[in-house]
Amino acid sequence: MGKFVNNVEEFYKFCEENEVEYVDFRFTDIKGMWHHISYRMSAVEASMLESGLPFDGSSIEAWQPIEKSDMLLKPDVPTAFLDPFTADSTIIVICDVYDIYENELYAKCPRSIAKKTLKYMEEAGIGDEAFFGPENEFFIFDDVKIWAGVNQSGYRVDSEEGEWNRATDYGEVGNMGHRGGLKGGYFPVMPIDTMVDLRAEMMQVLEDVGLTVMLGHHEVAQAQGEIGIKYDGLIEAADNVQKYKYVVKMVAHLNGKTATFMPKPLFGDNGNGMHVHQSIWKNGKNLFYKEGAYANLSDTALHYLGGIFKHAAAVAAFTNPSTNSYKRLVPGFEAPSILTYSSQNRSAACRIPYGAGEMATRIETRFPDSTACPYLCFAVLMLAGLDGIKNQDVPVGPMDIDLFELSLNEIREKKIPQMPHTLREALEGLIADNEFLKPVMTADFIDTYQHYMFERQVWPDESRPTAFEFKSTYSC
Repeated sequence: MGKFVNNVEEFYKFCEENEVEYVDFRFTDIKGMWHHISYRMSAVEASMLESGLPFDGSSIEAWQPIEKSDMLLKPDVPTAFLDPFTADSTIIVICDVYDIYENELYAKCPRSIAKKTLKYMEEAGIGDEAFFGPENEFFIFDDVKIWAGVNQSGYRVDSEEGEWNRATDYGEVGNMGHRGGLKGGYFPVMPIDTMVDLRAEMMQVLEDVGLTVMLGHHEVAQAQGEIGIKYDGLIEAADNVQKYKYVVKMVAHLNGKTATFMPKPLFGDNGNGMHVHQSIWKNGKNLFYKEGAYANLSDTALHYLGGIFKHAAAVAAFTNPSTNSYKRLVPGFEAPSILTYSSQNRSAACRIPYGAGEMATRIETRFPDSTACPYLCFAVLMLAGLDGIKNQDVPVGPMDIDLFELSLNEIREKKIPQMPHTLREALEGLIADNEFLKPVMTADFIDTYQHYMFERQVWPDESRPTAFEFKSTYSC
């Protein structure tokens, strides 16, 4: 698959051929959420596609003050694709945000930050291409209930696959009893895997919107799935994550179900990750490849990885930016938090996937999750990696043992660094360690980001009692 249009002329021709009535312009905020504004096709002039469309930047959280609210959406026309879910023919165009006051790409626009990161890599003479391959896992539930107040809070999710439904009375339909149970979801066929047709529909729609789909399967946890998408350039891969999440959520919704990319919605079962495969190329050569070295990894790849591990706390503020992220990063659930690397070993924070030759050699960071804004996640991984190449940082490893079996004392004795254990820890790491980001990110953006995450995630979570706290401390 790929682009449907390459320029403005082809855009109008494509819209005419598909009888497009609406143009939906989309952009991404610092949380990674898509926002949109729809124009009648008849109102979209070529000058707007080239010069930009005005919008109110003060209405987006953590962006512009009201006295400087006017901003522009700059459409990236080759990103255009038909929305598969609207009743009227609608074409979606992904946009960058332009700052009219600074006369440049907006410093708080994640997609613009990702573009600046690529430019920085090229200007530093390190590489001319960067490939990213995210793996986004998700849950499909039949029902979700959430409540939160001064005197109460709670949630309940349900799935027909859940082992908690083994004795549920389904009336005349009956309880068929086929359930995989905790950690029993990896690769069973129907009837245990109830999502085969749903995933197939998702895969087809993903192809329809321009992604190259490789595979789909049930994941380890109950009600969990994954669809494999082909890697792409940094910007394109992040665009694909936005399209992927949109399609998965909408296909589930239209089938009377609900999809979530939340890292840890089920206690005691595996969570959702976004493993990120990465490599840097120059003049058609993979800089991460060195034949005969451990897992064919070059010194450049090791330095890149060393930079990611050195800045792990600050990196985690972007790759794992929710309090729920750290409920996934615990031993025993294929969510590595121990900062070492290993060939084919899924217990290390970085796995070197099996693959012969230059084309397949890459690193796979396994700690990120899908609450991350993909543009910021990929940009920060690269900025940390580029800093590692610059300073020739060396990661701990390789370690080919099952790291999940190590005790905390053994981890300390071996002096293996770990991921931060909470979002607060990650954000404090970002406050203390952010110079490596400043070639691309402004000090104002970094400050805005950490304040926003403290105010919207950390403090509300830290001040809210939980059911477990009532269970463990009420009678003390």
